[in-house]
Amino acid sequence: MRIVRFFVFLGLALACFAADPAATTLRGKLVQEEGKPPVIESQGKRVALDGDEPTLQVLKDERLKGTDFEVLGHPTGADRFAVDHIHTKSLFFYKDGKRVQVSYWCDVCYIRTSSPGKCWCCQKNTDLDPIDPEH
Repeated sequence: MRIVRFFVFLGLALACFAADPAATTLRGKLVQEEGKPPVIESQGKRVALDGDEPTLQVLKDERLKGTDFEVLGHPTGADRFAVDHIHTKSLFFYKDGKRVQVSYWCDVCYIRTSSPGKCWCCQKNTDLDPIDPEH
């Protein structure tokens, strides 16, 4: 009986961390307006973005404003989109025509993070440092 419970628990744990195969891609210009949720603007249509706190920190990063941006997630209405959690590699932008993953780097402590802010070690603001999505 213990072995059965172990495998059931293991299966549930793996399901929680697996990327959702039904995720949808949304790509367009990242628009940030004061007091409003960030949006992706594409083909004259605006779709408001929502997500976990670290994801929202990325979407509100001024350095990404106006970029050709891509998110993975799920539509939650005609003009709303829930971005997948930050740990699922769901935030990308295009730099010189190449798709790169959003990433942040502290050049003092050599620490990489997924969202902007102060380095947890030295408290220096992290630099936007995109990486190859296959990294």
